[in-house]
Amino acid sequence: MKTGVLLVNLGTPNSPSTSDVKAYLTEFLNDPFVIDFSYLKRYFLVNFIIVPFRSPKTAALYKEIWTDKGSPLKFNSYETCYKLQESLGDEFRVELAMRYQQPSVQSALKKLIDSKVDHILCIPLYPQYTASASESSLQKVQSEYDKHKNPPPIQYIKQFYQHPGFIASWVERARAANIDNYDHVLFSYHGLPERHLEKHHGSGNCKDFHCTEEVNESNRHCYRATCYDTTRKIAHELNLPEKNYTISFQSRLGKDPWLRPYTDHELIRLAQSGVKKILVFSPSFVADCLETLYEISIEYNALFQEHGGEQVQLIESLNGHPRWIATLKDIIEQNVKA
Repeated sequence: MKTGVLLVNLGTPNSPSTSDVKAYLTEFLNDPFVIDFSYLKRYFLVNFIIVPFRSPKTAALYKEIWTDKGSPLKFNSYETCYKLQESLGDEFRVELAMRYQQPSVQSALKKLIDSKVDHILCIPLYPQYTASASESSLQKVQSEYDKHKNPPPIQYIKQFYQHPGFIASWVERARAANIDNYDHVLFSYHGLPERHLEKHHGSGNCKDFHCTEEVNESNRHCYRATCYDTTRKIAHELNLPEKNYTISFQSRLGKDPWLRPYTDHELIRLAQSGVKKILVFSPSFVADCLETLYEISIEYNALFQEHGGEQVQLIESLNGHPRWIATLKDIIEQNVKA
């Protein structure tokens, strides 16, 4: 028996050129899971307003982080893929796909099916479940899977924020960063519009389900609840008192309310309160990318200094960290046994 493993990350432009960034943003933002407006409203907003105006600006940001190896998100994800393949051995075949752009879900899935694997395990590389990333990726894989005649059985992992190895991987990263050298720790997660969570909860809301306090049967797929739980677990392992850390959300787009507190607002507040050095976790990402390498390390660092702070230091993402590779291996082996 041979198991295929499909790792799916969000995606990245093929280059930092404006045309390639435009192609990426067009595919990404036209996804109804990402911008959940009616088709016509989304079509005109994305294709005639957002993409034309944002593409040159976003291309300039990508140029700031682009390396000789290409896109950090892509080469960090490939590093994870290669190391995981080496760790798992010949009884497994590991392929990487991007939800948007290359390598495509279609091509990666075809490689697994053509290699005659007996079973496929799909793991979107988003620790906390969201409709905009996790569900969109799962639906994309399923739609491509359904195009094949008599494919092997496929199984999906929706989230893994609670896995002890995932938490331990971040703890090891933090300890290597000498956490005691900083005045405050900030856990910055990718933001979501509030309406996404309202759809998840139906008639209730996060306050009704105690999402900032616990994960329970009613909120186990609530993004806010799982982000708060990730933070509590990491802080517990690091013996961080509650007064020494903050949770916030970054990367908002548009004028609609997104999850609060906003990371940029929180950094200004901390700087004005006298905090000088901040260590930042970003545990909604497992590979460094534009949101970590530019938004946090460059943009937020400058913002913090502008308001009286001295340093925002990003903790490197999990990338190819040995503990993270061991965690993925454990998740895979446990699900294959099941």
